[in-house]
Amino acid sequence: MRLFEKYYPRGYAKSVFAIDYTKLYEKGCRAVIFDIDNTLVHHGDNSTPEVDQLFVKLHAAGLKTLLLTNNDEERVLRFIKNIETEYICDAEKPDPSGYIKAIEKLGVKRSQAVVIGDQLFTDILGANRSGIAGILVRFIKLPEEKRIGKRRYLEKLIMLFWRHSKHKKFNDIYLGES
Repeated sequence: MRLFEKYYPRGYAKSVFAIDYTKLYEKGCRAVIFDIDNTLVHHGDNSTPEVDQLFVKLHAAGLKTLLLTNNDEERVLRFIKNIETEYICDAEKPDPSGYIKAIEKLGVKRSQAVVIGDQLFTDILGANRSGIAGILVRFIKLPEEKRIGKRRYLEKLIMLFWRHSKHKKFNDIYLGES
């Protein structure tokens, strides 16, 4: 449905660890813009050794990174304790201004960046409004969490339409399911 296209990601992966960043680089990507909560870690959690290592790996591969979040600076500074990365907090996603500021801060073109996040209505919508490719990852929830918010159900419906669309342009860069 065309109604939902503004929410369509360019691709989908099970997690940030299921993305083949080498293939992204080969396709011309030079910067990765991440959401934090429920994308890299569960909401409010500190970074993990696996996430810290992911950033080391990305930088070693020649990719620039930036955290784009609606969180405040205190939260971001706690999260990046062991990570060298740029960040923009209080970004007011999905407003495009934070995304454009991120591109400028990274010194890359929109076509050379990708946004990775867990929400269609903030991360992906903002990326699309900004002309930046967006990759949706499955949101992180704890095993004991049984309920999900109403927006997550709507996201599932939109993704059902997406799976049957022709908008899956980056599917070959994932190790996870599309």
